[in-house]
Amino acid sequence: MKEGNLISFKVIIDERGRLSTELSFFPDSEITNVFLDVYTQNYIRNILREAHVKLDPLHEHLEKQLQAL
Repeated sequence: MKEGNLISFKVIIDERGRLSTELSFFPDSEITNVFLDVYTQNYIRNILREAHVKLDPLHEHLEKQLQAL
């Protein structure tokens, strides 16, 4: 079984000491190309939707806090 990254959340520090955050998700448009059965496609969509609900506000909050520094 191969593995892949569906959701990525990073807090990054660069060589100058600047912090930033990065949030990325597996593209919805690719779900049917990678996951062949409908059950798995719906399962992945649900996971991604729930992750957006929780992680988008966290990402936005951290970005605002980092910009204020």
